[in-house]
Amino acid sequence: MWDSENESIAGRDYGNGALSADKQGVKTEGFELRDQSWHVATDIPSDLLVHVGEVNFHLHKYPLLSRSGKFNRLIYEARNPDFSKVVLDDLPGGPEAFELAAKFCYGISVDLTAANISSLRCAAEYLEMTEDLEEGNLIFKTEAFLSYVVLSSWRDSILVLKSCEKLSPWAENLQIVRRCSESIAWKACANPKGIRWAYTGKPPKVSSPKWNEMKESSPSRAHQAPPDWWFEDVSILRIDHFVRVVTAIKVKGMRFELIGAAIMQYATKWLPGLIRDGTGAGDEGSNGGNSNSSSGSNSWKGGLHMVVAETKDEPSTVHAKDQRMIIESIISIIPPQKDSVTCSFLLRLLRMANMLKVAPALVTELEKRVGMQFEQATLADLLIPSYNKSETSYNVDLVQRLLEHFLVQEQMEGSSPSRQSFPEKHGYDSAQRVNGQNAKMRVARLVDSYLTEVSRDRNLSLTKFQVLAEALPESARTCDDGLYRAIDSYLKAHPTLTEHERKRLCRIMDCQKLSIDACMHAAQNERLPLRVVVQVLFSEQVKISNALASSSLKEAGGDTHYQPMALNRKTLLEGTPQSFQEGWAAAKKDINTLKFELESMKAKYLELQNDMEVLQRQFDKMAKPKHGSAWSSGWKKLSKLTKMSNLESQDIGPQVPSADQTRKTPRRWRNSIS
Repeated sequence: MWDSENESIAGRDYGNGALSADKQGVKTEGFELRDQSWHVATDIPSDLLVHVGEVNFHLHKYPLLSRSGKFNRLIYEARNPDFSKVVLDDLPGGPEAFELAAKFCYGISVDLTAANISSLRCAAEYLEMTEDLEEGNLIFKTEAFLSYVVLSSWRDSILVLKSCEKLSPWAENLQIVRRCSESIAWKACANPKGIRWAYTGKPPKVSSPKWNEMKESSPSRAHQAPPDWWFEDVSILRIDHFVRVVTAIKVKGMRFELIGAAIMQYATKWLPGLIRDGTGAGDEGSNGGNSNSSSGSNSWKGGLHMVVAETKDEPSTVHAKDQRMIIESIISIIPPQKDSVTCSFLLRLLRMANMLKVAPALVTELEKRVGMQFEQATLADLLIPSYNKSETSYNVDLVQRLLEHFLVQEQMEGSSPSRQSFPEKHGYDSAQRVNGQNAKMRVARLVDSYLTEVSRDRNLSLTKFQVLAEALPESARTCDDGLYRAIDSYLKAHPTLTEHERKRLCRIMDCQKLSIDACMHAAQNERLPLRVVVQVLFSEQVKISNALASSSLKEAGGDTHYQPMALNRKTLLEGTPQSFQEGWAAAKKDINTLKFELESMKAKYLELQNDMEVLQRQFDKMAKPKHGSAWSSGWKKLSKLTKMSNLESQDIGPQVPSADQTRKTPRRWRNSIS
């Protein structure tokens, strides 16, 4: 991948990776494999059996004791001259690494490559093959090969870091992982002009020439590598090593957009469920690896697909536990800057995090990241199923939390001191306000579409629907058509709602913000309460009146100022669509019917009230005592007699009235006390 002139020079200094010991205690022509056992091709019989894993090595004590401190200690601690068997089941690298170490002890030439150097370095450390026993021992030579050959090559650094996956914790303790990660980070952040594009990225469609031929004369040398040339190679690493590389790249100061793009490519490769349709970058890489595996390990044609093919843990076979660890690691390394990764990627990652029950703290952090760029979300990404066996099919509470994070973020950005201190003459504040308002409008349309989709769920409560619809401020919606569709869909899916609940649901909609088509539909919608239909018709009447007034002003061409026009009923109906007139007529008929019923109820109420008063008077009369005292009856008789005598005296009096009598005096009437 990474081609450097120093790389080939370093390889020549170390004999192209061939190691051999200067001294040979036992002359041999090599090792022979017989039934899972290695034997030294020599006439001297073996006096030591070394058991590593499931493989036996029939060796000699002297070559091993001369270069391995561990064998010296084991034989010394045994204190048995007939000690002839050693078991090394925990040796890093297994039988393959021990075979190379044993060959080195016998002076047999060993080829050092990027595929075996890490395991051989760990095995040398395990066997304690230090300089104290012999100068130029295996630790020194493998360390020199790592430092001068591997770390100067992009391709070898990737291969060595990949081979360290099965060498924990030895590779970590020997700083192999750290050094390879820093080497990869340094080369990824270098100027792309110094990279030969023929060795990077995906394999070309046409088979590329061999390395040496391409090194001498590369036809693509003039082509500059794109900024994402290193994505494909680092995506083959295990998640912990990938995190180390990304962390080192962040320290080097790479742009956060490139880091986010690399993280997205890695996630699509190792998380098959992250892509909805099941196809994507991860599948492409897997297919490419399978095709390359058939051609053998020596047919590398660019990229590192050969390494992916040789691994046993393919992305498609990653278990749920490993996927959970990958998601948690990815969340922790996403750059904090906005738009470092897409909102669609974050929502798909959030879907898998809920499904795999990732740590709640990381899920909350991911929700906040989604809230930072919630206006970029799509409806398909928001339809996240509910995995906690709740009543609703979709996780409405999650969308509610995402919307709250978005509103909090918008409020924080609007009240940040940095914006307030920036000079207004540059237009920064006004531009940011416009962008914030546009973001809220996009989110409002998204929420309305989401409500329309989830309203078909019969288990969705009215409270959840109303809270989610009212979460946004009124200024976020310039048109309530989407909200009307959601309300109509909810009413259709919940026909058992009471009249009060339907009125409560329709209160979240502003009838004045409905378009003409929505008003025409609402006027004929039998599911809406009658009061809402009347409001819709009234608002539409005002709109039509204003529209006709403005059109007549345009035709006149005189006064440019808008003046509301007083239209008669005939003119208004002529400019109204036929379907709208029919809806208005039906509504008016219903209104008249309700008025008649109301008047009838009032008349019945008055009649009942009169009957009640009559009954009350009768009851009061019956409740009065019939027998009075003697004094009261005597006074009644006396008053009657006095009244009669006064009447008689008036009749007998003089017929000619005097002057005083001709004067009119007011008549006095004395009422009886009875």
